[in-house]
Amino acid sequence: MRSSEALTGSSERTPLRPAGSTADVVARTQALVPVLRQRAEQADELRQMPAATVADLKAAGTSRLFQPARFGGCEAELRAGVDAVSAVGRGCGSTAWCMVQHVTHNLMLSQWPDQGQHDIWADDPTRLVSGIFIPACGRGRRVEGGWVLSGRWPLVSGVNTADWCLFAANTDDDPELHRYFALPRANIEILDTWQAVGLKGSASNDVVVSDVFVPAHRTLSLKHLKGGPTPGNALNTSPLYRLPSYCIFGLYISAACLGIAEAGLALYLEAAHQRLALVSRQKVGGYPTQQVKVAEASAAIAAARQLLLAVCDEAAGCAERDVLPDDEQRARFRAHAAFAGRLAARAVELVWDAGASSSVYSANPLSRIFRDMSVASRHFTQNWDVNGSTHGRVLMGLELGDPTL
Repeated sequence: MRSSEALTGSSERTPLRPAGSTADVVARTQALVPVLRQRAEQADELRQMPAATVADLKAAGTSRLFQPARFGGCEAELRAGVDAVSAVGRGCGSTAWCMVQHVTHNLMLSQWPDQGQHDIWADDPTRLVSGIFIPACGRGRRVEGGWVLSGRWPLVSGVNTADWCLFAANTDDDPELHRYFALPRANIEILDTWQAVGLKGSASNDVVVSDVFVPAHRTLSLKHLKGGPTPGNALNTSPLYRLPSYCIFGLYISAACLGIAEAGLALYLEAAHQRLALVSRQKVGGYPTQQVKVAEASAAIAAARQLLLAVCDEAAGCAERDVLPDDEQRARFRAHAAFAGRLAARAVELVWDAGASSSVYSANPLSRIFRDMSVASRHFTQNWDVNGSTHGRVLMGLELGDPTL
């Protein structure tokens, strides 16, 4: 486990206070882009978010966009999450990767039993929550009053600076029924395993849980993340909480990728306006080959954003009408989000190629962009073969084939 001195004082408690309006939270988050960019190298060196960044994002209220209003959250529209997460990505890809966890897991927690929500948010609604959905890595054993959880999960992004964590596990009473478990930081062991080529500051470490009792009110069946009535939305009545939160999770992974791509294009253009070709000594921006690359990158980024917002709007429309997305929509939400991520990755590839030999130096921030996107695009929500084929199956009249959606 990393030393406690490197962490952010997760035991500190703050009074219940509203995060503010959605517009204010997004604006405060966007205002952090320059300072997040300045700290990106520090995040890589620490291999986690710097303490100052954690404090700034908590003060901005970014993670509270989808938190229920009864705990001071925004109950924001889905679009706001894309705007905020992509803004963080423009500053630091690793930090955006962590914030995807913290933003989306607050949405998932809104479905928990009331006492479970109070356990986490009642005395400090700014708490950050990370988590992982790989149920085969853990086992929940039913006991009186709850479950005993054990397991080891990899890739728990943002865990070093999280206050609580959610883990998916199989359960002994029904091996086919996956269940989520919410544990405070004190109940987990973090293994320092995240030695990666990119997203170095995301702290995507392994976590071990050893025979920890989890009361029933801090668990939730996976079926409640697929939409419809849940213990939580009986109290949290905004249309937001009627959504199947798991199938839209990929939206925000792709939003982080979008922000990384936007940063890459901006960094390239800042340098290219001044850069001279080594041999000809002509301005790089004067070459049509460079011009067409940046034009395609710009178009890919714009298309990615519009694709994500279109998914947000269609999903929100289902919630407003109080209807659940059908199988084709669920598969399409995940596939279109994955394709948006693919477009963002293509944009980074284009500006990386345009940067030529100057891009390969570690001192060039574009090299971090390239490394971060290389890792980000390997997340399962970004796997086009998997997510595209799932949607294609449904379009071809076959069953969905993905029980998690």
